[in-house]
Amino acid sequence: MVEGGCLCGSIRIKSTGEIKAKALCHCLDCHKITGSLFSTNLLVADDGFSVTKGTPKQFSKTADSGKAITSFFCGDCGSTLWRQSGTYAGLKIIKAGTLDGNALEDANPAVELFVVNRPSWLPAFAGAVQNDAA
Repeated sequence: MVEGGCLCGSIRIKSTGEIKAKALCHCLDCHKITGSLFSTNLLVADDGFSVTKGTPKQFSKTADSGKAITSFFCGDCGSTLWRQSGTYAGLKIIKAGTLDGNALEDANPAVELFVVNRPSWLPAFAGAVQNDAA
């Protein structure tokens, strides 16, 4: 089980199911929503996921895949907590930085996505499969 929330504490989330995948994403969307070089993500099943406090805002757009992707974020502090996409139907893409406790210790990625967008001075994550797309 993992739990987390936004920076200001207005939105809280929980997932009771198993983590299906752990991935770093270098897509251009993740650059923009994190303000950084990549996002660290845990993919979990929809059925074990819940919002335990607050009501997140959402923003949808067409992703590089051509499918819609929706970001769920706090309307007060702006923290993106998770995303949903047709590319990963049935899964929530939780932003690992929003998780509590030592969840980040267990978030070591098995794959890097959209590595074509990774800056040349940033090395590949050791042991992670390298993919040019999702």
